[in-house]
Amino acid sequence: MYEGLEERPIICLDMRSFYASCVAIDHRLDPLTACIAVIGNQEHKGSVVLAASPALKKEFGVRTGTRLFEIPDDPRILKIEPKMDFFLRVSTEITRLLKEYVPSEAVHVYSIDESFVDLSGTEKIWGPPKTIISHLQDDIIRQFSLPSAIGMGPNMLLAKLALDLDGKKTGFAHWTFEDVPKKLWPVAPLSKMWGIGSRLEKTLNAMGIFSVGDLANYDLAALEDKFGILGNQLYHHAWGIDLSDLGAQLIEGQVSFGKGQVLYRDYTTSEAILTVLLEMSEDVARRARVAGKAGRTVTLSVGYSMHAFGGGFNRSRSIDEATNDTLKVHKVCKSLLAEFYDGRPVRRLAIALSNLEDETSMQLSLFEERKWQTRKLGAAMDAMRAKYGPTAVLRAVSYTEAGTALERANLIGGHLSGMAESTPED
Repeated sequence: MYEGLEERPIICLDMRSFYASCVAIDHRLDPLTACIAVIGNQEHKGSVVLAASPALKKEFGVRTGTRLFEIPDDPRILKIEPKMDFFLRVSTEITRLLKEYVPSEAVHVYSIDESFVDLSGTEKIWGPPKTIISHLQDDIIRQFSLPSAIGMGPNMLLAKLALDLDGKKTGFAHWTFEDVPKKLWPVAPLSKMWGIGSRLEKTLNAMGIFSVGDLANYDLAALEDKFGILGNQLYHHAWGIDLSDLGAQLIEGQVSFGKGQVLYRDYTTSEAILTVLLEMSEDVARRARVAGKAGRTVTLSVGYSMHAFGGGFNRSRSIDEATNDTLKVHKVCKSLLAEFYDGRPVRRLAIALSNLEDETSMQLSLFEERKWQTRKLGAAMDAMRAKYGPTAVLRAVSYTEAGTALERANLIGGHLSGMAESTPED
């Protein structure tokens, strides 16, 4: 299985509890002992915790996603709003430090708090990989006072899995191909495997696949028949095989374009919900257009408010012809909402465009004379947003009370930017 595969010393660096740790250092506190909750907007009691320090998780059970009103009233807990510009500066400086050890092309910034680094060739300067890793983590502590964790493997996939499943507990973990059967195959549920979400997990469970080992030993032809190229990738990932270049997507070939959001408040009318769905349809369709793709299947997920005892629905509908037209995507969402929405307050929405194909396969229908003009208009709007920002062109509904696009445009990475420094609570 592994014969002829290239093995490179690749590490995945994760800044542990990055946001909360940065806040702790900014307030001259120990990131490992301070109880810190980073919250986007404290004026909204329904705001979620964006990051929680290790001590807060351990002492009070407060985690990412916990609502503001659910946080215990304890003077040891510091509720602080994020300063994304500060977080970004720290992240940039950490990346600059990485480039002191390896060439720029050997560093791939995966997210604000996580990076892949190819250590190939560094042994001539720094010695074995474990030596450079030790120096790197020491430098991060010395320069930033921030804790980190590292996973190492022969490719990006195993480096990431070593980090997520092992390294975050111990600070460092090194996985090889030989470790796959004993360390990766027992992993269950499948959603713990990087690249497998809850929806895909349910589909695999229905096929009798409950662990990564089950997936590795499943019939490859059957997986390819069910999932296409994704089935081939799932099978090989279960064996720890990843042929991606550094910086490439681990699962090549995007299978869908999606967007989800937790609403700032409960939405109680179909009209208000459809306003947000139109904004989300715009974003999903835009990303499909930029990628030159169109989809035949639209999925709508609605989550009801906890005040209505939670729950919700997830429904899909396929159309005859692939599209990346905002209004056509929204029309399907509107139809699904009319059919399945039971009137309870809504707090979460998500849509996805899947069953993708190249945009060039779209036919110019004789009954839609303005199809090409509509597509060119969409491209022009996309270009304006790319050049001048996401609010350069907005639909009128975004300026209504129900719209969220304007407020979310003021976020960086999903969080409030440019916040004044908060003071610790007594």
